[in-house]
Amino acid sequence: MEQQQAATPRPDPTSADRFDGLVDVEQAEAALVEHYPRLVRLAYLILPPGASRSRRVLAAHAVVQRSLPRRPTPTPAHSPALPAPCGDPDPAAAPGYACVRLRVLRTALGTGRRWWRWLPVPPPPLPRVWGLRLSPRSGGADELALEQALSALSAPGRAAFALCGPERLTEADALRVLAAAGVADTREALAEAARVATPAGSRDRSPVESAEFDPCALQARPTDLIRRRQHVRAVLAGGAAVLVCGGLLGLPGGGWGPAGADGPGGAAAPPYARNAAAQAALDPAKVTAAAATAWRSAARQDFAAWPARGDRVRDRELLRRALAVWARPGSGVRVAATPGTAAGPAAGPPQLLFAGVVDHAVVVLFHDGLRVVRYAEAADGADGSGTTLDFARTDGAAGTSADAVVAGRTHGNVRYLTAPWVTSARLVDLLKPDAAGRVVHRDANGLTGPVPTSAPGATCTAWPALRTGGELLTDLAEPVPARLTYGAPREPGAVSGARARTVWARTACQLAALRGQGVSAVNSWEFARQPLPGGAGSATWVCTRAETWRGAGSLTFAQIQTPAAGGRSGAAPGAAVARADGGTACGPRAPRVLAGVLWKATGGHPDGRWWLLAAGSEQVTSITATGGVRGQTAGRFLAVPAKAGDRAELTARLADGERLTTLR
Repeated sequence: MEQQQAATPRPDPTSADRFDGLVDVEQAEAALVEHYPRLVRLAYLILPPGASRSRRVLAAHAVVQRSLPRRPTPTPAHSPALPAPCGDPDPAAAPGYACVRLRVLRTALGTGRRWWRWLPVPPPPLPRVWGLRLSPRSGGADELALEQALSALSAPGRAAFALCGPERLTEADALRVLAAAGVADTREALAEAARVATPAGSRDRSPVESAEFDPCALQARPTDLIRRRQHVRAVLAGGAAVLVCGGLLGLPGGGWGPAGADGPGGAAAPPYARNAAAQAALDPAKVTAAAATAWRSAARQDFAAWPARGDRVRDRELLRRALAVWARPGSGVRVAATPGTAAGPAAGPPQLLFAGVVDHAVVVLFHDGLRVVRYAEAADGADGSGTTLDFARTDGAAGTSADAVVAGRTHGNVRYLTAPWVTSARLVDLLKPDAAGRVVHRDANGLTGPVPTSAPGATCTAWPALRTGGELLTDLAEPVPARLTYGAPREPGAVSGARARTVWARTACQLAALRGQGVSAVNSWEFARQPLPGGAGSATWVCTRAETWRGAGSLTFAQIQTPAAGGRSGAAPGAAVARADGGTACGPRAPRVLAGVLWKATGGHPDGRWWLLAAGSEQVTSITATGGVRGQTAGRFLAVPAKAGDRAELTARLADGERLTTLR
């Protein structure tokens, strides 16, 4: 300690923050009350990050409340000029704050060595709320990165970061405070804190000042309600059994009468009838699992061939909770299901696909033949968002349709669990058709690292997709990603060629309308390429059809992609000209389509005239326009002069004489 004092810079004797003498209890209490949120944040940053956030919050409040001295406290002799709080409008309050801050530092730094300091102050007997957890609000990616960086520091390093960060002390002042708090190597602590790369945060504050690190801005959530109810029921059942056994022992003649409890002959029905299949669905010992190599010899590569993976597949208590919540979700469980997907219990023991920790949640994935079910709970027990239960319909999934499942979703990223037959995964941006993308890391269980996903309502500047081998998958805010294809409706193929990637680069932004619709696959079909009037190039007509897992509810839209719409990037979205909900257009049952649009010659075209453009698929032999614009052509392309605001009705004739109308 003598050597440490010699290494600590001495304060300027003329400093305005210098103070001597005793700090009385009233002065310390005034400083504690006035700066309570600031002191609690300081303790929260220094405390070890290993425990749950709920316990860490309670410990931070306990540390600050126990820092109030019981009697007048002298200023430490080896630190006669502790700095005052930055920006304190009342210089007289500086000694009290510095004294309380020093006691908070000492207690928080010693918490890792004295575990009992984690215990909060015992609450009064009444009033009391059972089963309540308090935790700070969740932040974004910057706050998560800062939390991970701080968890790698030692306690003196976190204390140095807090003093130089939220406390805004200079290095010299921070060294003096750390020395007064009993830190052996103050300069090493300061150097350790300086190596933390603080994210930029928002424009008006840094991440350390957000609600993520504010233990006074809390949200309340319940504890594990299912487990509590099970414990209460077990206690009640045990008590009832004890009472019944005691009553039977007191009965004369050995208990029930000769007719028995079920009446004469035992013919009366029991109080309730149990469904054997439903009971088996609640037993974790009966959950099925495929062999690790079953997919290699399976006649059909689908979810039934997936092996059970993850480090928690043998955790019976976790599986028991997941099955119980699936069967009877409580009011605090967030349940979500894609359209047309039943959210009821399993008809029998389901198949286990995965059980393990994904980011900050414990995730269990089941498959019951028709659905993929995702159960998630907080990994640390202090649930900030609630237990979730997601259902996705997957009947008929095989091959590329069963390549991946979303295992985790947080902060604009998803983490996929890939099928055992997937050999590679690469992240690509659909809006950049010429970019090769980057390799996505996968662990031994097939779980990918964080993969960005498109944000709802955001400007379409990028559309991430996952390429597994030659197939393309994209997240549409559902447990199972949608497969993207290109080509004729009856023989769609992979999005692999340059032409296919270019068409999808100008179609990808239209996928925003398909979020949450239970989409299984989306196919884009270039059904025509029409020369534009006046030598303005050629326009590409594309029909995109989204198929759903439930069969019904498909969505089809046609678009025109003109050279002018490409602009400088060449990947600007095409113009959607027609849309149909349901129906068979552009699908394998009816691979034909007719679409039209009013188009104005722009760019290098000199006259800037309006035209009615129409195009049909290969089966079209003639097109007729009536209404505000009249015209007829033999063949499958129509270009008729028009005026702005004109409306026309388009019809076409097919080679077999059948009449075809526009997509609607």
